[in-house]
Amino acid sequence: MDVDCVSLPDAPAGEVDGGAARPWPKAVTNGGVHELLECPVCTNSMFPPIHQCPNGHTLCSTCKAGVHNRCPTCRQELGDIRCLALEKVAESLELPCRYYSLGCPEIMPYYSKIKHEAQCGLRPYNCPYAGSECGAAGDIPSLVSHLRDDHKVDMHSGCTFNHRYVKSNPREVENATWMLTVFHCFGHYFCLHFEAFQLGMAPVYMAFLRFMGDENEAKNYSYSLEVGANGRKMVWEGTPRSVRDSHRKVRDSHDGLIIQRNMALFFSGGDRKELKLRITGRIWKEQQTPDGACTPNLCS
Repeated sequence: MDVDCVSLPDAPAGEVDGGAARPWPKAVTNGGVHELLECPVCTNSMFPPIHQCPNGHTLCSTCKAGVHNRCPTCRQELGDIRCLALEKVAESLELPCRYYSLGCPEIMPYYSKIKHEAQCGLRPYNCPYAGSECGAAGDIPSLVSHLRDDHKVDMHSGCTFNHRYVKSNPREVENATWMLTVFHCFGHYFCLHFEAFQLGMAPVYMAFLRFMGDENEAKNYSYSLEVGANGRKMVWEGTPRSVRDSHRKVRDSHDGLIIQRNMALFFSGGDRKELKLRITGRIWKEQQTPDGACTPNLCS
């Protein structure tokens, strides 16, 4: 199912799907009880402990600390009153996944909803572009179109690549993220990132690959990156991380090829006033043979 690149809030009782309201299954709307369990501050579903003021207004425990112990509805002091009746009602509810409008058929107990939604296979992916703050989300085909049309990302087919990165002022680390490159092979899409950042006090360059799909699928693939010159080279081999992991999370875990600036300038040659790095790489899929051994399966 194609999905537009949009940010998705928590699903209300009637989702909009293709321009028409798609109501939740009648058996799980519970006559508006779901609305009673919506926090008036953050509008998310409330889970125990659910707090209430002396006048009976409720809010979630996360928001209680943020309103300085004052009811956001009537301004009465909240104290530590629990709304046990509403917590008990929640135990009896069954609700659809928030991604019901995207095709998820699951209906589950109220208290299982958050755990399921965190792992739902139909939850949208966030835009993997790291050069700007982008709130777009959607399925993989729509995000590929979004990257190509809105971010003007380079698209390539094939599982080997050879990229050259040039920067006139290698001492500048801020704003030194190169444009994302997307590769299509084995019927899937992969994102190649390359950027500069501070690792402690030392500026470094880092290259890594992300898989446009879920974590379990990403584990089926491997990749290598190589950079070098003057008879020296550095090689990295690893498993691509899923785009479920944010760009910053992968970068901060140092899960990729990291090149110290002095080494990068050595590879660049010349007068060390300009960065010129050539990074080559390949992607392969581990294929199990009849005898149980794994061999790399390279695409053409």
